[in-house]
Amino acid sequence: MSAGAEERHYDAIVVGAGVAGTLVAARLGALGRRVLVLEAGARPPGTAELLAAQSASPLKLPTVAFPQTAGAPWPEVTDPPAPGGYLVQRGELPYGSGYLRATGGTGNVWTGLAPRMLPEDFRPSRFGRGRDWPLDYTALEPWYREAERELGVCADVTEQREQVGLEFPPGYVYPMRALAPSHLDRTMACKLDTRKVTDPVTGELVELRVTGTPQARNGLPHPGYDDGRGYLPRDADGRPDPGSRCRGHASCIPHCPSGAKYTPRRTRGTWGPSVTLVEHAVVSRVLVDGTGRATGVQWLDHRGEVRRHTARADVVVLTAHAVENAKLLLLSGLANRSGQLGRNLMDHPVLLTWGLMPDQTGPYRGPGSTSGLEGFRAGASRARRAAFRVEIGNWGWAWAAGAPSGEIARLLREGGPDGRGRFGPELRAAVTDRIGRQFALQFEVDQPPDPANRITLHPTLRDPLGLPRPVVSYGLSAYVRDGMAAAAAVSDQLFALLGAEDHTDYTPAALWPGRFEQDGRTYAYRGAGHGAGTHLMGHSPADSVVDQWQRCWDHPGLYAVGCGSMPSVATSNPTLTMAALALRSAGRIEAELAGRDRPVTLSPSRPPHPGADR
Repeated sequence: MSAGAEERHYDAIVVGAGVAGTLVAARLGALGRRVLVLEAGARPPGTAELLAAQSASPLKLPTVAFPQTAGAPWPEVTDPPAPGGYLVQRGELPYGSGYLRATGGTGNVWTGLAPRMLPEDFRPSRFGRGRDWPLDYTALEPWYREAERELGVCADVTEQREQVGLEFPPGYVYPMRALAPSHLDRTMACKLDTRKVTDPVTGELVELRVTGTPQARNGLPHPGYDDGRGYLPRDADGRPDPGSRCRGHASCIPHCPSGAKYTPRRTRGTWGPSVTLVEHAVVSRVLVDGTGRATGVQWLDHRGEVRRHTARADVVVLTAHAVENAKLLLLSGLANRSGQLGRNLMDHPVLLTWGLMPDQTGPYRGPGSTSGLEGFRAGASRARRAAFRVEIGNWGWAWAAGAPSGEIARLLREGGPDGRGRFGPELRAAVTDRIGRQFALQFEVDQPPDPANRITLHPTLRDPLGLPRPVVSYGLSAYVRDGMAAAAAVSDQLFALLGAEDHTDYTPAALWPGRFEQDGRTYAYRGAGHGAGTHLMGHSPADSVVDQWQRCWDHPGLYAVGCGSMPSVATSNPTLTMAALALRSAGRIEAELAGRDRPVTLSPSRPPHPGADR
């Protein structure tokens, strides 16, 4: 950044160029607002480089293909406890999710699943659990539609209304038609639809229905969208492209070669000229004046020799990540009148089960999941155990037990009938049979906010820029563990209905650090990468950090935007909800800026009071 640019006063500074920050910058920039976007990481490499790096790495982690910059490290799920990893783990159980500090953020490597939250998810107190939102589904619904337009969501509105219980305005259709179900989806639907399983906690019978999952990836545009005007898909760079659609590459993570999956790069391509992006810019402090109003930020340019800068604006919008937003506010000593800053860290702890179907499932084609089972997300059972949603995994055992190469290695070692390895035609036949019948179920379990799950700053450990490293304290309540146990019992019933061989095995323990014992059974979880909480929105500054617009109660002009504001995560992947909240906040920020610009009407001068000095 040049000295002249640094001295410039902006309408808004946006900290973080992930999904939320990119959308906020796009909305404000479209109105001609001068926006500075500061991104801690670097711009990702191109498609070929990403796929080559992913192929070459023995660890198929979502972020492994992205080069870390020295000044902006991020946590990997394989990081050891302190002092080895970026996040210092201090909890009863490990926080199992990582995230990406790069232009586009974790939106570069998300699955692309974009379901809405249920109306009842906004009022968990009706079940005696969690915290209610300061807004309801009805207030957010128009912004869900805006987010579905921006992200380009494909789904069947009738299916979502009838099978999921969502509410839509009359005549609404998604921008694109639902993706076709996978071969595994169709196979499971034939075996499961209309069958019933027992909720092991409540004893209720739950009817099964394989239901398509909304996806933020290009499919076939719906001609009835937008009152018959239709929808024009955009390519990876935001250019209108009617031919851009999912090609089934099965490499959505780390990258979609066809550009069909939404990433923030698509929105970034639509930014107007009044939006300035600066990368390798780690914000170290939010600045406020004597009244507490946000006035700008200090940030560190870590390309080569570290240089310190200051930028000024009327509004500061933090959109970095639930962990990074909390870290920055704690560093700045701001927004903690309630004592809730950094607290209530949430995720979706995921219980994985996996096995072999009796027949070929056609794995490793298309997106990682195209359908799921929705019957355990809602209802009175939430008073007794955490709700969960069941994703049907199209990518075999990849997340649970590793890439297919691991199964091939096992067959080479010991796959033969005599205990020795298989080779040649026998190996090919065995690989086709074993890998071709793989499937997995992913149970995403609701985790209500718990003040004990939190982010703090380490008193002595520092990152490469000398900033305190974040400390995470994390655990699972009895309510969440009961939900996970119920999910495992449901899995057992599903496997029986499918006639599938259960190969679920949470050993060796080193590969499953998130494990616990309950009633004589071992359970293990992985993090979904759905970090939320740490700056919850609420009704009052006494018990929350931000209001319903994601404005910090204590500091005019300061917004903390993203999943960190969500009072609950319920059972849906949170990106669509985060996008809806970000767009809603962008509208409020623009109103605030417009109010600043409005001319002041001066009243006519009054004659002085008769007794006043002249």
